[in-house]
Amino acid sequence: MDNSTSGSTFFLTGFSTVPELQIFHALVFSAIYLAAVLGNLLIIILTTQDHRLHTPMYFFLKNLSFLDLCLISITVPKSITNSLLNNNTISYCGCVSQVLFFFLLATTEVSLLTVMSYDRYVAICHPLRYEILISHRACVQMAASSWVSGGFNAVLHTAATFSVPMCGSLYVNQFFCDVPQLLSLSCSYNIGEFVVIGFSLVLDFGCFVFIDISYVHIFIAVLNMPSKEGRAKAFSTCLPHLMVVTLFLSSGFFAYLRPLPKSPSTFDLIISVFYTVVPPTMNPLIYSLRNKDMKRALRRLKVTAVF
Repeated sequence: MDNSTSGSTFFLTGFSTVPELQIFHALVFSAIYLAAVLGNLLIIILTTQDHRLHTPMYFFLKNLSFLDLCLISITVPKSITNSLLNNNTISYCGCVSQVLFFFLLATTEVSLLTVMSYDRYVAICHPLRYEILISHRACVQMAASSWVSGGFNAVLHTAATFSVPMCGSLYVNQFFCDVPQLLSLSCSYNIGEFVVIGFSLVLDFGCFVFIDISYVHIFIAVLNMPSKEGRAKAFSTCLPHLMVVTLFLSSGFFAYLRPLPKSPSTFDLIISVFYTVVPPTMNPLIYSLRNKDMKRALRRLKVTAVF
């Protein structure tokens, strides 16, 4: 790793240099961040305290909420602070940390979403075998495997990205240290990171295909349900899940496969929001807070708090 680069400061372009727009951006991101933190914390508290929610599905949801809480905290608070202080800098160590933890959490989330689609597939398509296939031990093993894969991918990306020295003014055309923009600063062609990106995209695409196949089987099983209410409930739950997963992965694919423009683009900033900010904010609404069991648990928590 180049010593001159390791002592450098990076400059994040952010969404605007106009003070009024910076304040607006800070207010919007603050509201989104607060909603994401409260929603995910509420899910973690409910699924921890209510013994009725100590099931595999809610075990995975608790893990997902923790991931989302951490994922949005990696990028958004720093962006809010920069906008309020009119300071667009980030230290070298801060930039490395963002890359490391972003890939750790994002890769783990993709893996966990894949596991969750398998959980729903078994629950709906093979209910009689559910307790055997999705045992507590299996849940812990699948969750641990997701974290291990995330850690391995994060180390590869971070090491490869910062192994090549960076030249010129270190302006990152993004509101956080994202790898595509960092690669454009490299003094030489960073073949190592491009190989790692290609490997990660193949694995992510494999997860996406697995999720799609799982939901196809789920939808077929749902259509065969005799109860109209049961079909409506399953569709209202599964379709939003699939939409958020598709948005999360497709926006990431687009950002990492698209050639970078020569000048800063607002479009790139908006695309990045779809894989950094939207999923952690929407997942609590889609996965849990619309769920009847979660609503009952919330009412029980309120009653317990009163008495």
